[in-house]
Amino acid sequence: MPTNPRARLLELYKARAVSFGRFTLASGKQSTYYIDSKKAIFNSEILALLAEELWERTKDLNIQAMGGLEVGAIPMACAAAVRYHAAGRSLESFFVRKQVKEHGSKQRVEGHVKQGDRVAVVDDVLTTGGSLIQAIEEVEKLGALIVAVLCIVDRLEGARERLTPQYNFLPIFTIRDLGIEPRPSVS
Repeated sequence: MPTNPRARLLELYKARAVSFGRFTLASGKQSTYYIDSKKAIFNSEILALLAEELWERTKDLNIQAMGGLEVGAIPMACAAAVRYHAAGRSLESFFVRKQVKEHGSKQRVEGHVKQGDRVAVVDDVLTTGGSLIQAIEEVEKLGALIVAVLCIVDRLEGARERLTPQYNFLPIFTIRDLGIEPRPSVS
């Protein structure tokens, strides 16, 4: 592990995940840049560094589970579970389906989350937080307590304001860390 895992994660993330152009975001907003985490979070070094950052932010929160909406949260939660195991602690990882499958258990939350669990909900990139709220609502329906909400990058476009009144919001980076100043959405 490098002496400064966060700095190395930032360096790799900027190199692999940031693109410029015209993009439509999950929130429906238009943007002149895009953060494609999937180009980064499936890399072994980035995943190990990300696991370390998730561990550092959650190790004192007494959580039993970590996960979030498919697809971005899946590698994040699994990496964290491996890091917890390496520290001799148990952690369940899970993911929330965007839609219920028509076969099998027909559950939206896949994994082992139960009533009373203390949970961290994660996502790769947040704009307004709308998608993450869907995951939070599904986990709360199970009777779990959301003790932290984490993301790799906060785009500084409303997610913090939407989440912090109710949740402990712990982004790893903001777009400013990536060298991008927040700009109004373009139409």
